[in-house]
Amino acid sequence: MTALANILVVDDDDSITASVALLLKQHGYRALRAAQPSAALAVLDETPIDLVLLDMNFSRQTSGEEGLALLRDIRARVSVPIVLMTAWGTIDLAVRGMRAGAVDFVTKPWQNDRLLATMETALGIEQARRQVGERSRRELDERFDFRGLIGEDPRLLELLDLVGRVASTDASVLITGESGTGKEELAEAIHRNSRRAEGPFVKVNLGGVSASLFESEMFGHVRGAFTDARADRKGRFEVADGGSIFLDEIGELEATSQVKLLRVLQDHTYEVLGSSQSRRVDVRVISATNRRLEEMVEQGSFREDLYYRLNLITLQLPPLRDRPGDIPLLARHFLDRCGQLYGRDGLELETSAIAWLTAQSWPGNIRQLKQAIERAVLVSGETRLGAEAFSIGEGATPTTHRGDSLPSPGGMTLDEIERAMIEKCLREYAGNISQTARALGLSRAALYRRFARHGLDPARFQSDDDPTAASS
Repeated sequence: MTALANILVVDDDDSITASVALLLKQHGYRALRAAQPSAALAVLDETPIDLVLLDMNFSRQTSGEEGLALLRDIRARVSVPIVLMTAWGTIDLAVRGMRAGAVDFVTKPWQNDRLLATMETALGIEQARRQVGERSRRELDERFDFRGLIGEDPRLLELLDLVGRVASTDASVLITGESGTGKEELAEAIHRNSRRAEGPFVKVNLGGVSASLFESEMFGHVRGAFTDARADRKGRFEVADGGSIFLDEIGELEATSQVKLLRVLQDHTYEVLGSSQSRRVDVRVISATNRRLEEMVEQGSFREDLYYRLNLITLQLPPLRDRPGDIPLLARHFLDRCGQLYGRDGLELETSAIAWLTAQSWPGNIRQLKQAIERAVLVSGETRLGAEAFSIGEGATPTTHRGDSLPSPGGMTLDEIERAMIEKCLREYAGNISQTARALGLSRAALYRRFARHGLDPARFQSDDDPTAASS
């Protein structure tokens, strides 16, 4: 895939550049070498470069400022993936580099297979990003296996196009989105469309793994490692070797466990609890969260170096309320599955049911819609389901609001509830800022801060009849 790529190796140590150049040549790459920032920039001006392997220091100084300055200069000149080289003791420096735009880093002394895998992944990601375009659902389904991911919304199709292209790399993927948007299904699709598809796909809900059990659960233990360890036990990473591991609810991971996870992501080695022998593992890591990890990093509750290790690719799943055109497709899909599961042939949704389902905000997203369909099938004896079928067992008609309109515990986070309420008011007042702020009991300045935090554009809710609403 990347056999003819031009790799620029920038390091003031001739032995390092010579060693890396030989390694690259042996694996079909063309290596260009530069010992100083000025020489590196001259190469970039004269030769098309596909990736830069960049050392962080070019003198006796070890601050890394020279490398960071060159990194900024390179990004100002060309759009090219940059992989940093740094000593293990300066991981914080590598994190600063990734903040400045590097895609990944390797530590010195490096392992040849890891260095090659890191570069191949970075090149694959760049190729995938450049090739993503507008494709129909039929075109995507002809090329990739996206069964179980229902919808034709343009944002979903763009996301699936990117998924199909990056799946073939070993890039770590972070899937974000509200509860119930289908993060696990997307993770499975990444695995199915990867070169690891024949290997294991191991799912771990980190929200249910305490810090005291983390090492045993993830890395395994040997007999006698602790009081109840009566036999050797394989950890989740060992079970996933050669395949993919899905770390759900990564934002719930406690601080001590974050440190332990970082090592296996950093150098693909771990130690079984009760053993001092390091073991290597070959896994692709896919993680997911409904929390805002960037804010957690700022607050100090989530390690920044771990965050950058997890999100070489970030995939944001849109909430169901932002893709209402997909609701009828999803509803019919779940109805067919319920018919097969419960032996109810010929189930159909009447027009009134489709209209009612489409009009709901679905704070619990796809999961809540699926539950609503299943409940309607179970409690209704009809083959054709109308809007009224969805009020049975709910204690209200479809056109009225329940006395307790809050989602069930665990269905949404406070941030998600806040965003949903802001969007509801914006829809109600056609994007009028003043009316929305009054309805929410906020000042306009406070409301604008929440727009920024939630990534909301009030103009999207503006009425065509009132083009000045968003500035009112």
